[in-house]
Amino acid sequence: MTEITKKALADSLKKLLSHRAIDKITINDIVKDCGVNRQTFYYHFKDIYDLVDWIYTKEASKALGDKKSYDTWQQGFMNIFKYVLENKDFVRNTCHSLSREHLEKYLYNETYNLLIGVVEEKAKGMNVRYEDKAFIAHFYKYAFVGLMLEWIDNGMKEEPSVIIERINVVIHGDIEKALKNFSNNNV
Repeated sequence: MTEITKKALADSLKKLLSHRAIDKITINDIVKDCGVNRQTFYYHFKDIYDLVDWIYTKEASKALGDKKSYDTWQQGFMNIFKYVLENKDFVRNTCHSLSREHLEKYLYNETYNLLIGVVEEKAKGMNVRYEDKAFIAHFYKYAFVGLMLEWIDNGMKEEPSVIIERINVVIHGDIEKALKNFSNNNV
């Protein structure tokens, strides 16, 4: 029952965000739309931003799925783009508000999870410290998320497949090259 109530509160917030900015929405607005009382809201969340964080965290794992290998990273990144497009009002309103940090946390988390899987796969058989693999994943994470945030800020006009193809051209072979360089330095 708890997950159903949380989902209903999340759906109400998303619905309200299609009509107004997040800083113009109150907990009363959410509970009224959802048909529950304030106590129910506070039983599950401490404030609206906690609800926003829950939405990104809960839905993030579904968006990325199991697309965390070198052969599937493009599909994983495309799934993140699709999630953003399918939730355009929610993303746009959280991106342009005080809760932007929740969107960024979601994007950084999911992108890192995708990339560390790719890096680990490519590092098989190499003597590379975990810290170095994490560094590579973090490096690309910041580039990917920066591009995604710029795309959101510019109105999500460019086709995600074009962005992903450009990323592929830029990084093609570079993860392996970086791993080899770190491997050579660890001998």
